[in-house]
Amino acid sequence: MDPGQLAVLRTPEGTAALAAARDALAAGRTVVALRARGVPPATAAAAFTQAELRARAVAKFGDDAHRMFFTRAGLQQATRAVVADRRAARLRAAGVCTIADLGCGIGADALAFARAGIRVYAVEADPATAAVAEANAQALGLTDLVSVHCGDATSAPLEDVDAVFCDPARRSPEGRRVFDPAAFSPPWEFVAGLPRRIPRTVLKLAPGIDHALVPPGAEAEWVSVDGEVVEATFWFGPLARAPRRASLLRAGAVAELTGTGERLAPVDRPRAFLYDPDGAVVRAHLVAEFAATVDGVLADPSIAYVYADAAAPTPYARCFQVDEVLAFSVKRLRAALRDRGVGRVEIRKRGSALDPATLRRALRLSGEGSATVVLTRVAGAPVALLCRPATAEGLGPTG
Repeated sequence: MDPGQLAVLRTPEGTAALAAARDALAAGRTVVALRARGVPPATAAAAFTQAELRARAVAKFGDDAHRMFFTRAGLQQATRAVVADRRAARLRAAGVCTIADLGCGIGADALAFARAGIRVYAVEADPATAAVAEANAQALGLTDLVSVHCGDATSAPLEDVDAVFCDPARRSPEGRRVFDPAAFSPPWEFVAGLPRRIPRTVLKLAPGIDHALVPPGAEAEWVSVDGEVVEATFWFGPLARAPRRASLLRAGAVAELTGTGERLAPVDRPRAFLYDPDGAVVRAHLVAEFAATVDGVLADPSIAYVYADAAAPTPYARCFQVDEVLAFSVKRLRAALRDRGVGRVEIRKRGSALDPATLRRALRLSGEGSATVVLTRVAGAPVALLCRPATAEGLGPTG
């Protein structure tokens, strides 16, 4: 969406077209329905695209999505409101009053900062995206706290802010993912230098960021929402509170696990219960810290499955009861499942190169029962664990 299309959609005629597009989409009709009502073709197309994006954005922004504007790339890369609001609250509690948002995108984090009462100087290099961010601040009534500037983040003035937030772009102009930090926009050299200029710096990064890039003294946090790891966040200066943190957001609740990221868990045989830690715990290298909370062990030092003698309520992992441990072979696994009348399997894996879909076809199962098959290694040897979800009340993030 270019700035001209956005300007049209912000007029009374554009607002009417957006309402008509939402109704048409809800009724299962296409953009043709808008044209039939006399909406100009270009406006109809832009309004219908916005209706589709707004419907998709509800998962990230709730009811605010129906008043906001989006680009496809901007929505895809935008921070979920629940994550942005939590970050903004932490910054506000730390005494941050003004913040520079470098690479603000469509404004998801800038809006959260403003809702927390923080004044925001937002910078975005792409003119169309900057226009969307400005429109969103206006749509949500936050223009008194958010000023959006189209420009290069590397030249943004930082003298009058007491904190910096930077979410460097990690996609090429063609939309391909960029994994080399030197190719981020702004580049890693600039991003990594921000804490030297403004000690209270926060960086939002991809969950797969290399731990080697975590500077000494910084806090590296991995965040998951409903079991999906959505970002890594580096906190600097007085904002850093622990070397590593895993933050799990689920159903309005937050669970946090902290540690050094260097602790080693004891290694022993598989036990009666298997815990599959949340991805944020694994990414943060806090599996050993989690294992200590359930008196657990690893069966292989390189695999993040935790085994324990008892099932304990925990927000950090799903818990399964282990019924049998099999040295892996398709034939042996097939026979064991058929003996149990299993026709449906959930296949989970760590430390196995097998493709679950290929294995499921090879098993050729029939029956009324169900089971969870965990493909992993024990002391370096491939095994299949026949499991079922632990049923004690309160176990695991999914019960």
